[in-house]
This record gives sequence, C-alpha cells and structure tokens, in this order.
Amino acid sequence: MLGLTKQQKTVVLGSWLGWSLDGYDLVLMLLVIPLISELFFPLADPTFALLATFAAYVVTLIMRPFGGAFFGNFADKFGRKKTMMITIMGFSIATFATGLLPTWEMVGLLAPIFLIMLRFLQGFFAGGEWGSGAVITMETVPKKYRGLLSGFLQSGFNFGFVIAAITFQFAITAFPAEEFAEIGWRVMFFTGIIPGLVALFIRFKMKESEAWLAKSKQHKIEKSPLRKLLFSKQERKHFFYALILMTGLMFSYYATMGFFPTFLQNYMVLEKSEVASLMIVATITSLCGTIFAGYLSQIIGRMKAVAVFASAAAILAIPILYGLVNATTFVERIIFTILLIMVATSGFGPIPAFLSERFSTEIRNSASGFAYNGGLLFGSWAPLIAVSLLSNNGDLVPFLLGATVIIGSLIILVGAKINPDTRDADLIKS
Repeated sequence: MLGLTKQQKTVVLGSWLGWSLDGYDLVLMLLVIPLISELFFPLADPTFALLATFAAYVVTLIMRPFGGAFFGNFADKFGRKKTMMITIMGFSIATFATGLLPTWEMVGLLAPIFLIMLRFLQGFFAGGEWGSGAVITMETVPKKYRGLLSGFLQSGFNFGFVIAAITFQFAITAFPAEEFAEIGWRVMFFTGIIPGLVALFIRFKMKESEAWLAKSKQHKIEKSPLRKLLFSKQERKHFFYALILMTGLMFSYYATMGFFPTFLQNYMVLEKSEVASLMIVATITSLCGTIFAGYLSQIIGRMKAVAVFASAAAILAIPILYGLVNATTFVERIIFTILLIMVATSGFGPIPAFLSERFSTEIRNSASGFAYNGGLLFGSWAPLIAVSLLSNNGDLVPFLLGATVIIGSLIILVGAKINPDTRDADLIKS
C-alpha cells in the first residue's frame, strides 16, 4: 500500500478500524431510531417521541468533545498508543451493552435513563478515539501521502456505516416484524464487539508515534496540554478557527447523512429494505468522496478542497433534495442520494491531516481531538432542527432541509477562508 512500511500499515489499519467501529455504532442508532422511540419513549405524540430519541442520540455526540479533550490531554502526556487501547475497549463495550438494555415495557422510566447513561459513556470514549487515531497516523506516514491517507482514515467512519447498513439489511430479513423489535435490534449491537476486538489486537502490534517519543526523550512533554491550548493566545486562536470549520462540517453532515435514515423512513415513507439500500449507496458515496477530497487536498491545499465541496453543497442542496423528494423510481432516488451525500460530506477528507498539521506535537492530540469533536456541540443539533422544521410542513421539506444544509455549508466556507493551508507542515520537528 503506497510503499508504506509494515509498521506504518499497522498504524493506518489500527486507526481506520477504530473509526469504522464508531461509524458502525452511530449508524446502528440512526437506523433503529424509529424503533428505539417506540421501545424506550412510548409517548402519545410520535413527533415528540422522535425528538426525545434524537436527543438521546445527540447526547452521544455532545459527550464527544469532553472525551476528545480528556483523552487528547492524556495522549499528549502519556502517548497515543496507550490512549487508543483504552478508547477502543471503552466504546466497544458500550456498543455491545446497548443490546442488553431493558425497554420501557420491562422497567418503565429506567429504560430511557439507562439508554442515555450508556450513550454518555459511548460518546465519551468515542470522543477520544478520533484524535489519537488521526494524530498517530499523520505523525507516522510520509508527508506526500498525508492527504490521501487522511481521506482514507476518515473513510473508516463511512465503512462502518456500510457494514451497519448491510447488517441492518440482514437483520430485518432474519428477524421480520415483531422478531426484529424483540431481538433483531439487539443482535445488531452485539455484533459491534467484533471489529473492536480486531482493532484491539492490531493495536497491540503498533509502535508509539516517533514524534511523541522524540518530545518525550527531550523532556519536552507539556505538563498540561489542554491548559496551554486554552490559555495561549496563539493556540487558542488556531483552535477557535478550527472549531468554526468543524462546526460547519458537522452541521452539514448531520443535516444530511445523520438525518438521512429518518428522513427516508418518516418523511419519504419508504420501506425499511429500500432505506437500507439507499443508506448503503449513501455511505459508499461518502466513503469514496472523503478519499477523493483527501487526495485533492494534497494537490490544491486542504482548505481549497474543503471549500470546493461546501460551495457545491450551498448551490445544489435544494435542487437535489427537491429531485429526491419527487423521484418516482428507485434509480432516480439513487442518483439524487449520490449527489446529495457527495457534496455534503466529502469535505471531511482532508480534516485528519489538517488538524494534525495545524498544532504542535505537545498539544496536537488535545487540540485535534477537542476541535474535531467540539464541532458537535452545535453541529449535532442539525437532526433535531430538521425534525422541528419538517413537522407539519410536508410541501416545504426540500426547501427547509436544503436551507439547513446551506447554513452548514456557509459556516464551512467561513472556516475554510480563515484557516491556512497546512500540507507542508513538518510533524516531527513541530
């Protein structure tokens, strides 16, 4: 693979698998949100029940910045590899445990409380996963491949989506109707332990980042990386600018990809089998798009590559959604799905490289993990905003959802404008 050494391949694969598991868990929740709302929030108003379920989902995302800050700080002080071992075990167990949860019918009010508590834990550990995986990968691979491998690393999230969508397809076939509501959704979460164990095994073979080891040998490990990030004027400015970019990317992503299964089921009223098929199309599109955007960023620059896709999303979101809502055949829905997801999500491709290149080694993990996940503090509310806007506004669905995507795209463009190109950064010396 690109002439990488065995150790470099191990690092790339170990990081990619961790992010795949995270994508797997998140999309499982998205695919079963309508069912979860019935099992854990059996309220009289279905829209309110759906909002409550999305709120439980958003809890996972909101906890990520805290996990990113905590584990990023830990990784800058004690090493990337140790952190990655802890985070993969933490959220693998949380994913598996979701399948063990009792429903409202079994324990009443305790059911949603247990669900929210478990999603808190899952979000906390997952928040630490991205930063360490992105940083150790970018610190390990050659500079000339960072753009492409940045896109590849980010595609792991989408690969997890693909596997989850396929698992969902098998589950609804193996456990039809009542059986799926009783046991099928649980089996889906149980399978999440498998990629976690594989990733854990691979990470045992990984070596620590040379950039971090060099700082450790020189006794230049920052005593409080997070404090330096927040109280150094220059670093705080870099962090804030990166946070603006990530907020836009997250908002645009969750207004489309994050809301897509619910949009297809509840607003386009498609069958579960077609929803699963379109989700597979969407995730493969996003996977390919992020790899391409990462590769493109090595040629034209990180921020220019991000801006290309954000501009396309701002211009095309409403026409594409109008076409999707009014499509009459499955093939037409596939075409509009590909177009929507390509322009709205591909901009993530250069992000692992950009955030790793933007900050010095002493605070790189803290800053990258916190900035990336920090975008979720506002960006993750996009599905809730979409549900609120689309309720009782059937004729305006493509325009209102399109406007939500445009808001995210405009924030991305602001972030791309104020952040510099970083592709020539030396991660060993910085």
